[in-house]
Amino acid sequence: MKKLLSVLLSVAVIATLLTGCGGAGGASGAKKVGVSMPTKDLQRWNQDGANMEKELKAAGYEVDLQFANNDVQQQVSQIENMISSGCSVLVIAAIEGSSLGEALDMAKKANIPVIAYDRLIMNSDAVSYYATFDNFKVGVVQGEYVVKSLDLDNAAGPFNIEFTAGDPGDNNAGFFFNGAMSVVQKYIDDGKLNVVSGQKTFEEVATPTWGTDVAQSRAENILSSFYADGTELDVWLCSNDSTALGVTNALAANYTGKYPIITGQDCDIENTKNMIAGKQSMSVFKDTRTLASQVVKMVGQILSNQTVDVNDTTTYDNGVKVVPSFLCEPVFADANNYKQILIDSGYYTEDQLK
Repeated sequence: MKKLLSVLLSVAVIATLLTGCGGAGGASGAKKVGVSMPTKDLQRWNQDGANMEKELKAAGYEVDLQFANNDVQQQVSQIENMISSGCSVLVIAAIEGSSLGEALDMAKKANIPVIAYDRLIMNSDAVSYYATFDNFKVGVVQGEYVVKSLDLDNAAGPFNIEFTAGDPGDNNAGFFFNGAMSVVQKYIDDGKLNVVSGQKTFEEVATPTWGTDVAQSRAENILSSFYADGTELDVWLCSNDSTALGVTNALAANYTGKYPIITGQDCDIENTKNMIAGKQSMSVFKDTRTLASQVVKMVGQILSNQTVDVNDTTTYDNGVKVVPSFLCEPVFADANNYKQILIDSGYYTEDQLK
């Protein structure tokens, strides 16, 4: 009897180990999904991670959610640990799109599908799918807001404009900037929009790490160099809210002229408060709940061997392959519609914006 019990126990242990190795997620039998977010320093990544974890758990998956503190090596290590611990699918928002080679090679060898989340992972054939918002359209929405606000098709002008773009290591940053320029470039060419600083290429206006302090420092230099003589600024087109916050900080300390139009993206709490107070004009809203729901759906389709929903198979070339993508639609919020877009939808409560 003891020998029989010993054999049965050994079989049970082996079965448990086999279950864990395949990504089944332990005794519960739930598939395990690894979610790698770049940092907790920006509000949007905290929200994305929380939304993803909530949605995946509600769908019955075990979740390994990790934040990498904007440290590429830490993200690589975290992803490798996710692979070793039996994750069946990886959802990765990369710190730098081209810096995850080792971890992605490991995922490919283990036949683990990878969904690039919001930021395209570059130069790797290990990326199975890409889920994001229409990032070029984000910039288009910002540019169109500027055109409408200044009535550029009818007003005489010229109007003065400056640009602050995003992190050169983030593939999305170029899409945001190019989308905006696709709208406003003709007005620059016609002389209706004047870039006083002369800084209008992506390389000149990019902001490493999307840092508020980096954006603020550059904005302070521009204001002191080109606007200290009383020249008025009409627009500062910022690609996202963390950079917009840096620009508004710089304006508060270094500018006394007519307050400019300021664009943003993400509808962060502090920036939404600034919109209500008239310190920021708009922010493109990308409801991360929508994106999280889509990614959970894609995870389920992958694990069930179903056809995965995509709506773009031509745009996002990562240097090795065109990655099948699902693009969600962005909208903008401003002081006129933020209650409908942000509060009525349950994204924020009124108390959060006081």
